[in-house]
Amino acid sequence: MTDSKNPQTLALHAGYRTDDATNAVAVPIYQTTSYQFDSADHASALFGLQELGNIYSRIMNPTNAVLEDRMTAIEGGAAALTVGSGQAASAMAIQNLASAGDNIVSSTDLYGGTWNLFANTLKAQGIEVRFVDPADPEAFRAATDDKTRAYYAETLPNPKLQVFPIAEVAAIGREMGVPLIMDNTAAPLLCRPFDHGAAIIVYSLTKYIGGHGTSIGGMIIDGGNFDWEANPERQPNLNTPDPNYHGAVWVDAVREMGPVAYIMRARTVLLRDLGAPLAPMNAFQIIQGLETLALRMREHCANADKVAAWLNDHPKVTSVTHPSLQDGEARRRANDYMPGGHGALLGFELAGGVEAGRAFIDKLEMLYHVANIGDARSLAIHPASTTHSQLTPEEQEATGVTPGYVRLSIGIEHVDDIIADLEQALG
Repeated sequence: MTDSKNPQTLALHAGYRTDDATNAVAVPIYQTTSYQFDSADHASALFGLQELGNIYSRIMNPTNAVLEDRMTAIEGGAAALTVGSGQAASAMAIQNLASAGDNIVSSTDLYGGTWNLFANTLKAQGIEVRFVDPADPEAFRAATDDKTRAYYAETLPNPKLQVFPIAEVAAIGREMGVPLIMDNTAAPLLCRPFDHGAAIIVYSLTKYIGGHGTSIGGMIIDGGNFDWEANPERQPNLNTPDPNYHGAVWVDAVREMGPVAYIMRARTVLLRDLGAPLAPMNAFQIIQGLETLALRMREHCANADKVAAWLNDHPKVTSVTHPSLQDGEARRRANDYMPGGHGALLGFELAGGVEAGRAFIDKLEMLYHVANIGDARSLAIHPASTTHSQLTPEEQEATGVTPGYVRLSIGIEHVDDIIADLEQALG
């Protein structure tokens, strides 16, 4: 096994070398629900957290474990948990810390589905989400009270595309005992949130990690870098007896396993009880995508820079949103937090509003009109009438969505072909 820290190498080698039984090089698909226990004592030890091992594929699976280990190595974390989707990852990352009566503070700059999860679904569960503008990191401190359990943000917010001030907000949180959860879906390999103080990373694996648009999945990665015991009253789910697991105090129950109290509770309580596992076939497919992630991100970013520059000169485009065209504080954050590239998402505004945006979408020939991002293919959508349509006009504006805004996810086709399709659709 390599001791490399280079993501290109880790994506191919971390967490697995060959299958013990057959010496197969490819990661096997363990399409099984259950696992034979060696003895009654072995089974008791597994269920009692005295020993780590496979119990049931709703909770863990060997194929998924390879994906978890590889992403943990790439991000420099302590442990990871795969789940059925990115939305499940976002929800569980918060539910693992916050209970009814608690709150989290979130950036306003969010994907529409996440905004709805926070503003409505979590609210119905008794968890309040307080939205603040990340332009001022101190807004997170101002919104924090004794019941605040976490901060939440997207590295490269979809669709606002202004990089989040990770280190500034993480430092505020650590001072107050509040961990920063970063959704790094739009910036894998481009940004390493743990290096800047984030405590937890979430991913929709459906997007760039897979890259092929065939498999939905999500992941939570525990950085192992947050002291959950320093301010125990701030983190009761990890520091007080948990009735979900025989009164276990998580920071004590798994201490000998390393700094993994957060991810172990997520696995053995939330994933066990809510039942949103990643299917092993999907894990296998996502592993195939992960192997070429470094190559794809390089092409995604190079193409997006060129497309952004071309759109910026087009007479029918009133504005373009992409880190390569930003200046001031927004550009500083892009440079500091995403040294690997500016990302493959970009947006642009058409003067004709909603109708102009919809007309452009309908004229596209090569670009796909889909709700996804991060495919190898180039994709386009009109957020105001689709992904963010459940939001009020005020909420849409807060997330960066205006009536004529079109969001592109630039793929790895030849850039001339991408521009040609945009040109004819704008014509």
